[in-house]
Amino acid sequence: MANAFHARNSIGSRLLGALSLIVVFLSGCANTNPPPGVTPVSPFDVRRYQGRWYELARLDHSFERGMSDVSATYTPQPDGTVRVVNRGFDTASGRWREVTGKAKFTGSPSVASLKVSFFGPFYGGYHVAALDPDYRWALVLGPNTRYCWILARDKHMDPNELKRIVARAQALGVDTMSLVRVTHERADSAQ
Repeated sequence: MANAFHARNSIGSRLLGALSLIVVFLSGCANTNPPPGVTPVSPFDVRRYQGRWYELARLDHSFERGMSDVSATYTPQPDGTVRVVNRGFDTASGRWREVTGKAKFTGSPSVASLKVSFFGPFYGGYHVAALDPDYRWALVLGPNTRYCWILARDKHMDPNELKRIVARAQALGVDTMSLVRVTHERADSAQ
């Protein structure tokens, strides 16, 4: 009986060790660089960027599929990181969903190139590729052009200005025909 316990314990330890190595390997492989041909905004001022932004358009992914009324709130922290709170209305469940993460600059804080994590040691790229001089809208790309968000300080934007931002995204290689327009029709009690 003791040998069977020892054998199971040894197998469990090896499995746990292998899983730990996989997690370390995957976290090291996460791409946090900007997409080829994309230069993140510089100079960048995180204090001006802080606060609530509304998602006006995005390339859809499973983690946001079916979400409307999506916003992101950025709060600089004393340790140089940025607290990120993403919130949206899940139309399938009829409920608000929220997730909190942490962003870190990949280099100088004056360059809008960050890595963001919502799940422990796993980070993904967050790169502000274009930014209004008054910090009223932002074009954000992930580690490649399959991740794209158009954010604004207001829930709605002049259609011509939005077209210009979409054209900038297209020039960077984003499949703008696949952009999902995000509606903002619900009152969020957390705001």
